[in-house]
Amino acid sequence: MAEGSIPIPGGLGGTRTPETTRPEAFEGTWLEKLHSWVVTVDHKKLGLLYVMYALGFLMVAGVEALLIRAQLFFPDNHVVSPEVYNRIFTMHGTTMIFFVAMPLVFGFGNYLMPLMLGVRDMAFPRLNAFSFWMSAFGGLLLYYSFIGGVGLQGAGNAPDVGWFAYAPLTARAFSRGHSTDYWTLSILVSGFGSIGAAINFLATAFCMRCKGMTLFRMPLLVWLYVVTAGLVIIAVSPLTAAQVMLLIDRYLGGHFFDTQAGGSAVVWVHFFWIFGHPEVYVLVLPAFGIMSEVIPVFSRKAIFGYPAMVAASVGIGFVSLGVWAHHFFTIGMTSISNAFFALSTMLVGIPTGIKIFNWIATMWGGKIRYRVPMLFAIAFLVQFLIAGLTGIMLSVAPFNWQLHNSYFVIAHFHYVIVGGILFAIFAGIYYWFPKATGRMLDERLGKWHFWLFLLGFHLTFDVMHVPGILGMPRSIYTYEANRGWTGWNQIVSIGGAVQGIAIAIFVFNIVYSCLKGREAGADPWDAWTLEWSTTSPPPPYNFATEPVVASRRPLWDLKHPDDPDEPLEEG
Repeated sequence: MAEGSIPIPGGLGGTRTPETTRPEAFEGTWLEKLHSWVVTVDHKKLGLLYVMYALGFLMVAGVEALLIRAQLFFPDNHVVSPEVYNRIFTMHGTTMIFFVAMPLVFGFGNYLMPLMLGVRDMAFPRLNAFSFWMSAFGGLLLYYSFIGGVGLQGAGNAPDVGWFAYAPLTARAFSRGHSTDYWTLSILVSGFGSIGAAINFLATAFCMRCKGMTLFRMPLLVWLYVVTAGLVIIAVSPLTAAQVMLLIDRYLGGHFFDTQAGGSAVVWVHFFWIFGHPEVYVLVLPAFGIMSEVIPVFSRKAIFGYPAMVAASVGIGFVSLGVWAHHFFTIGMTSISNAFFALSTMLVGIPTGIKIFNWIATMWGGKIRYRVPMLFAIAFLVQFLIAGLTGIMLSVAPFNWQLHNSYFVIAHFHYVIVGGILFAIFAGIYYWFPKATGRMLDERLGKWHFWLFLLGFHLTFDVMHVPGILGMPRSIYTYEANRGWTGWNQIVSIGGAVQGIAIAIFVFNIVYSCLKGREAGADPWDAWTLEWSTTSPPPPYNFATEPVVASRRPLWDLKHPDDPDEPLEEG
């Protein structure tokens, strides 16, 4: 045994290096270092590339959101022209879903799954790299549309059809230049990357686990990624088919969505939302996984009801495939169809409620540590509950009929995406940043980020429900002063600015902590899963010897070999 190593009892094979030990940095010129990142097949580097790519686009989409709010700050305002406004909200929505949320989700999965499973890399490393670069190229192709048309003046020729690109807006007769082509090709290309990543997740989880790690010893984060990967394969494929059909319509004389030639615009709506609603769960299930790792560690209790959590995760994935039409109750479906999709939407609340109760039960009676990851986790629980309740409200067809395409729907959607998913992502970044970099994020700056972002979020999206109830439509360019919306829109816009300040603090915290942050060590949170058993950051090979596990909490077995029943029982 090497000097300074300690044996790992409790079923975890091999030796553990003391937490002060870190792998040697890559030596070479800056060009060689850059080249090593471009050609890498290491899952950790690819995971970090996904996250850095997504955070870059988060700032871009944030600027677009602030332009939208500046335009709506006063009635009859003219910060941007109507044409530019349409392009901005299209690019904001498309960017946030496809090039912020999706890469963040895939980045966490890429970085953590092999480490949590006790293996050295993903099942298909080259496919992993190919998937990232396809996704990255999709985002770059979308933003090339700014200069691919008439130039930067007037936001170029960026797409202006909304992030859901309803037909017939996408038909050649109604679309300016090649903007829709950029949108279509960017989503098509990134979709191939998403499907490749999903295949890799499934193969890694089912075929690459370390010794002793049965399916029901896998961390819940891995289980959530298994369900997510299945949804990606099922849901992204119809979207890809729809993009191919749209290209055929535009260039080969097809009439899938051309209503004037016998096609149906409703077909596009079905194809898009068959993808679009499972996509919400593609994003939120990994957020659930992050919560299932953060909450137990900072509550000092094992997760309550592990089998129920796994069953609820699979149930959410299954039910989410049958609720897409609640996005268009107003389109004129039959009463039977309306009833089916209303009931199936309400049904999703049952497995989701199981998860919320299990997280609360995990916290109940625990020794909660209110560090920044836990603060974001607690905010997630409250906000996602509210988002779920407004979702149940919108599942009622008559209520939905009144508020469809209003700002109430926008508020609900952002409550899910920002109040749920983004808060969970922040919790995950603060939790695993020490593992990825070897340094801690600054706690004081983190709390400034949390409280400002929480304040800005609630100023924006709580208040946004009100103009929606008062009849303010979504995607509106301006409004008259006598509509009663002005004060509400100004509060919403101020909240958006506060969120922007919080994000600036977060970015500064990342840069500052990378350079001068406190050394983290291998296991700064006293956690229980395998990624914390190796150095921070992990070496290229992750583990010198393959771990052997005997429970769902291998590091607890290591730290407390004579106290196997603690922390509190797993439920």
